[in-house]
Amino acid sequence: MPSRHIDDSLLIESFDSRTGGFAMPRLFTALEIPRDAALSLSLLRGGLPGARWIDVENYHITLRFIGDVEGHVADDIADALDRIRRPSFTLALAGVGAFGQKKPHSVWAGVTASPDLGALQAEIDRICQRLGIGADPRKFTPHVTLARLRNAHPADVARYLSARGNFAAAPFKVGRFVLMSSRDSVGGGPYIVEEAWPLAGNYPTSRSDNASDASRIMR
Repeated sequence: MPSRHIDDSLLIESFDSRTGGFAMPRLFTALEIPRDAALSLSLLRGGLPGARWIDVENYHITLRFIGDVEGHVADDIADALDRIRRPSFTLALAGVGAFGQKKPHSVWAGVTASPDLGALQAEIDRICQRLGIGADPRKFTPHVTLARLRNAHPADVARYLSARGNFAAAPFKVGRFVLMSSRDSVGGGPYIVEEAWPLAGNYPTSRSDNASDASRIMR
């Protein structure tokens, strides 16, 4: 199988004025949020002092954080992810919550339980660990981050969550997973899709293994 190579123009290093050096983008695998679900999530914006709301176009469900890696490592990861064969499935978003009990640092929308989602995430995690990417110490909790919090009072967060506890969005079909990159910025994002892989039932009629295949699917 030909080796997949991520476009260097997408993974180009950026100058970090804080450190005086060049920084690689952070990589992670994720599921995208379709437009209708994103519009439902956008209705949760506002009403919480100290919140920096994530831009609607940057909503996603993180599957596995990879971090800052060299280009050849990113290529190895992409090659391995290309061999995943999992079925497409349906997800639904419901409920809201916060990370950080005594000092909340983010609020999120929840994802209903899905065995297919869990199996996909577990396979990606095994691939990353096999390639030397350290295990994520945090338990996988699928969610969509809505806002980052700064000096938000716990009582304000509790009121926000209580007022929106009945949130639910219409189910949507997950037809692919992606490799995304990000750089430090206020509020998170912008996130760039570097590669995309279809799930079973969403493969193109003539699937090739060359480097441009995922780009065609992605765009």
